[in-house]
Amino acid sequence: MNIEQIFLNNKVWIEQKLKNDAAYFENLSKGQNPKLLYIGCSDSRVTAEELMGVQPGEVFVYRNIANMIPNTDLSAMSVINYAVTHLKVDNIVVCGHYYCNGVKAAMQSADLGILNPWLRNIRDVYRLHKPELDALQSEEEKYKRLVELNVQEQCFNVIKTPDVQKAYKERKLTVHGWVFDVHSGNLIDLKINFGKILEEIMEIYRII
Repeated sequence: MNIEQIFLNNKVWIEQKLKNDAAYFENLSKGQNPKLLYIGCSDSRVTAEELMGVQPGEVFVYRNIANMIPNTDLSAMSVINYAVTHLKVDNIVVCGHYYCNGVKAAMQSADLGILNPWLRNIRDVYRLHKPELDALQSEEEKYKRLVELNVQEQCFNVIKTPDVQKAYKERKLTVHGWVFDVHSGNLIDLKINFGKILEEIMEIYRII
C-alpha cells in the first residue's frame, strides 16, 4: 500500500463530498446522532459502513478480533456504555463473518501467545455447544456454525450489561445478531429473539 496514495485518495473524497453537498463537513462537525451500535470484527475484508450502505454519522462502530464482548474488556464495556447511555442508540448489532481467522484459530490446538486469553473466549463458546458442533460432518460446517454461535453468545454478553438492560426497560432497545458472508456479500440475520433471551437469563443476570 502506498501511504502517499491514501492522502491523494482523501483529497478526491473531499472533493466528491463537497461537490454533492457544500456544507457536508460543516454539518458533520456539528455532532453525531447514530441510532445503531455495530460491533464487528477487525478483519480488513469486513467494512461496517460499506456493507450496510450507510454514511458517516449514521452508525457507531466498534471492532475487534472476532467481534468479542468479554465482560472484562473495558474498551467494549465503555463503547456500550457510551453508545447506549449517551448516544441513546435504539439497536445494537453484533456482526460476525464466515471465514473469520479468529474463530478458525480458536478451533486449532496451538499456542498463539498473547492471543491465547482472547481466543479462549471463543473456545468457551465451542465448549458450551460441543455436542451440536461435534455432530457436524465437515470442518467447514463446524467453522461456519461456530461463527454463528459466537455471535449468539456475544449477543448474550451484550444483554447481560446493566446499560442495555436499563435501556430495554426504558425504551425497548433491541439487540441483533448478524453474520456477513464474505463469499457472497450477503448479510444474514440470525434472528436472535432478544425478548425471549432476556427473559431466560434474567433470573441469573438481572441487574436493573
